[in-house]
Amino acid sequence: MCPSPRDRARRLLGRARRAGRRRRRALRRHLERTQTVVHLSVLLLVPLLIGLVTYLSNVVSELAFLLFPPLASGAYTLFADPEGRYASVSRFVGGLTAGAVCGWVAVAGAGLVYETPAGEVNAFAAALAVFLTGLVTWLLDTEEPAAFSTALLTLFVHARVERPELYVLSVAASSAVVAGGFALWRRSVYEQRDRYLYEAARGDDHVLVPMRGPRAETTAVLAARLAAAHRAGKVVLLDLVEEDWLAEAERALIAEHGAARLANGGPGAGGRAAGDAGTERGEPDRPADGTAVSEAVSRLEAQASRVETLAGVPCEVVVAVAGQDPGRTALDAATRTNCDLIAAPYESADGRLAPFVRTLFRGEQDVLVHRATAERTAWGRVLVPVRGTSDVAHGMVDFATRLAGETGFVSVATCIGGGSERDRRRSESMLSDLVEPFEGDIETRVAATDIGDFLARNGPGYDLVVMGASRDRSRASRLVSPPTFRRVGDLDVDVAIVDRN
Repeated sequence: MCPSPRDRARRLLGRARRAGRRRRRALRRHLERTQTVVHLSVLLLVPLLIGLVTYLSNVVSELAFLLFPPLASGAYTLFADPEGRYASVSRFVGGLTAGAVCGWVAVAGAGLVYETPAGEVNAFAAALAVFLTGLVTWLLDTEEPAAFSTALLTLFVHARVERPELYVLSVAASSAVVAGGFALWRRSVYEQRDRYLYEAARGDDHVLVPMRGPRAETTAVLAARLAAAHRAGKVVLLDLVEEDWLAEAERALIAEHGAARLANGGPGAGGRAAGDAGTERGEPDRPADGTAVSEAVSRLEAQASRVETLAGVPCEVVVAVAGQDPGRTALDAATRTNCDLIAAPYESADGRLAPFVRTLFRGEQDVLVHRATAERTAWGRVLVPVRGTSDVAHGMVDFATRLAGETGFVSVATCIGGGSERDRRRSESMLSDLVEPFEGDIETRVAATDIGDFLARNGPGYDLVVMGASRDRSRASRLVSPPTFRRVGDLDVDVAIVDRN
């Protein structure tokens, strides 16, 4: 049957909306990278600061325009590497001012040796200015590359206007203006970028756990540990059943237990919810097996109580009919219960992720797939292998620090294979940018080996390995090198696969 024009228009509109969401997500992920924040700051703030100093130089004649070249290069050094060696307000202002003072002293000292013709620069003064600048900045620990520029420009100012002392004052004042702007930006924006940019720091406190597989309760405890890091955290246990009548019977019994708790005012009263979680409620089409239903509900209630006791977060129970697509049912349940994270037990089929898990990865909520190897209740030692800075990597480190808490530790590692020393330095800088917004015991590691070999050697020393779902890789890349989580099937450690949707 040929679709009607209305259906075609609806499909086109849906495609356009999905494309728009993909572009917005891509833009958000790009903005969440530390280097993007730094580059945007260089592009926007450095010109504004230089423009401000230029305006002041037009108003105050003592501010010489010749100081702008070293001021611009020094400002770029500050903003381009806010955690680097030269990202210091005192070093910036002191270095530029010291260079100008050394140039002034060199001019006065060289004038005692021989007189320079008008309009020329004293060669001896130039050499002396550079020497003094290097010596003074070294002794005072205010080494600043732009200081040599201000030292030499002092000679040029003297040759033209014969007032180098005004140039020294203008260097001190102008560098203080730029340094003040940098200090304000670093304190208010750069060091607080996790609050403004990274969504993981604001969400993922309501967690839905599909109770599937033998290790589902362990996954529920892990989800509760994640939710407990936020004040408004809660966990929702989702029981997926095959038939409508069984779902209706379980809901009725859960509601009855909840009413009894409310009447008695016992601990956890009201902590359970018997919801349909996205399925239509109808009359049961067959009598319920009272014993089977009672056992299923008792199991869910016991699991919810254990999770509440271990993690100290509210835990609810909802029941839904799985239907033909249990993954889609779980996604609908997450939407209806206001959950922004789904923590699901790991499932595989024919050496690949099961269709249920793949469906979750295609949803709108964040997803964490947990492969448990033991009945753990705490994960204090967490390893996070990353490829670069991204919203997924940030979410992985965020989850790891939540699980480790104040007494555990987190290792964030990247593998460069047979990379060069330059690759190592670049990777160390990347890891430093990634973990800088987080608090806690975090170490960074750069390994000159393959990720599979690294995990095989180091993974068993941890309680959990957190890795990304690698959804941003191309099909060709996946054919050449399969995702990491497909190569750690024999790893004797819990594994969590994180996907930010």
